[in-house]
Amino acid sequence: MAKKTAQDDPLSPVTLAVGQEDLLLDRAVREVVAAARAADADTDVRDLTSDQLQPGTLNELTSPSLFAERKVVVVRNAQDLSADTIKDVKTYLGSPAEEITLVLLHAGGAKGKGLLDAARKAGAREVACPKMTKAADRLGFVRSEFRVLGRSASPEACQALVDSIGSDLRELASAVTQLTADVEGTIDEAVVARYYTGRAEASSFTVADRAVEGRAGEALEALRWSLSTGVAPVLITSALAQGVRAIGKLSSARGGRPADLARELGMPPWKIDRVRQQMRGWTPDGVSVALRAVAEADAGVKGGGDDPEYALEKAVVTIARAARSGRG
Repeated sequence: MAKKTAQDDPLSPVTLAVGQEDLLLDRAVREVVAAARAADADTDVRDLTSDQLQPGTLNELTSPSLFAERKVVVVRNAQDLSADTIKDVKTYLGSPAEEITLVLLHAGGAKGKGLLDAARKAGAREVACPKMTKAADRLGFVRSEFRVLGRSASPEACQALVDSIGSDLRELASAVTQLTADVEGTIDEAVVARYYTGRAEASSFTVADRAVEGRAGEALEALRWSLSTGVAPVLITSALAQGVRAIGKLSSARGGRPADLARELGMPPWKIDRVRQQMRGWTPDGVSVALRAVAEADAGVKGGGDDPEYALEKAVVTIARAARSGRG
């Protein structure tokens, strides 16, 4: 979810949206436009790409109007502005015009950092829109979406939605909206499964769950379905690694309540219960074998082998066998 500074007035003279998550960047723009149009329904919105903002263009857009109209000027990919245009923007930051809100969308990073620093020094309202590369961040996003819509969803339901939909925030937001519109009461894991069972079967985490449970046939079926529906092989190796590491962490941890173990291992309590069920049959040697298999598969899908699909199938079979190594 986008994080904002304490200076959180959408009608601040300058808003700086920093990051590469398109959904959050678009929301930052929509928030400013909505606030401006709430203040003045006739607000003029100019949405420009970096190549459309040429030297002198900003001066034209922000020059005083006879009608004193409210205006929002959006500049996308501000890190790509030309040096002369950046000079114009920096000059404007020193004395922004009344009734005009400038919104700069900047990817962050080293490119165009001078403009980023200048906007911050000028006191721009800042909205962080980072790319959510971690599953935990996407899980937090889903929880936030339910909260914003005033609905309750169980932790298992939120996790199932992330597992089913994947990394696309627009799809995750759309799924939350659909569920809240269609379902009354608390949204649980069964509801998510009913709506997104096809997607869930194709998810990388389903492959991992079946593999660490020793269900090789089902894991291979889920793997082939995942690959056929476009799931990236690297996401599958990541899920396999997470699944095996969770087994290893919990098997070496001291006994205790799920809440205590959750704090110790950095897992949600419900996941502790799930991993405990998956642990039956695992041995320390089995965990070692499985981790090596994941490492080999990871190398295979990142260019170290000629057939990523075979590398994944081999890893899945090895992990499933390791999961049954302690069952006698």
